[in-house]
Amino acid sequence: MFQSGFKVIFILSVIIVILMFIASIGGLLAGGLYQDNLQVRSAWLGNDLITLFLALPLLIASLVYSRKGSQRWQLVWFGMLLYTLYNYAFYLFGAAFNSFFLIYVALFTLALFALLLGLPYLDVRGVAAEFKASTPVIWLSGYMGLVSIILGVFHVVISLDYVFTGQIPEIVINVGHPTNLIAALDLSLVVSFGFLGAIWLWLKQPWGYVLALIWNVKGGVYTTALTSSTLWAFFAGASDSFVQIGLWLPIAAGCFISSYVLLKNMKSS
Repeated sequence: MFQSGFKVIFILSVIIVILMFIASIGGLLAGGLYQDNLQVRSAWLGNDLITLFLALPLLIASLVYSRKGSQRWQLVWFGMLLYTLYNYAFYLFGAAFNSFFLIYVALFTLALFALLLGLPYLDVRGVAAEFKASTPVIWLSGYMGLVSIILGVFHVVISLDYVFTGQIPEIVINVGHPTNLIAALDLSLVVSFGFLGAIWLWLKQPWGYVLALIWNVKGGVYTTALTSSTLWAFFAGASDSFVQIGLWLPIAAGCFISSYVLLKNMKSS
């Protein structure tokens, strides 16, 4: 059993599990739920598929094993909470208004509260001490830094191009959204935390180990969802190319491998 401070977070997470199941299964089966254009609808459906069959089981497993006292699964748990926050921020702020709007509000808010309430109870120094001295922090932090820089440069260049040319980015036109929500969430929740985590991990700071695992777990699952969404859009006729998979799959593989290496290098269960 984990300490009492985690009980509230556990309850919030159980509610998240229930709502996540409703949101994903409903999105896949409730025809007409999504009111967006074909490309965006394809993205939601591809995402729902991975959420239902990968993210949800992983979150449930992390709750079960964290309750048994596993520090490894505790970090996976927080990674999946970050996935929930990031993932449903897109639904909440990016999806055309639909019947599940309040579910998106609840998932985003519960994940935010769970992270804010749970992180102070995390024994960061104790967890960091569980990592072996041989943990390949240079390679891991290098990977995180590289991905963060690539994503950051991509979004910054697109934004600066608009500043100098006035041309609305294609990525904004395709989704029919008034702003670049993808860049907003990537730069604030992926690039910033990934680069900071890379630096801290390189310096072998306690938060570096914790943030690295949380970031990579979330990254692996979400880029798998992006791969699914890209394929769904292609087969639905919303896109004539799935070249983006050439980016998403390597990142997903890198994040999953990094997560495995980090977990394997923890001395405790």
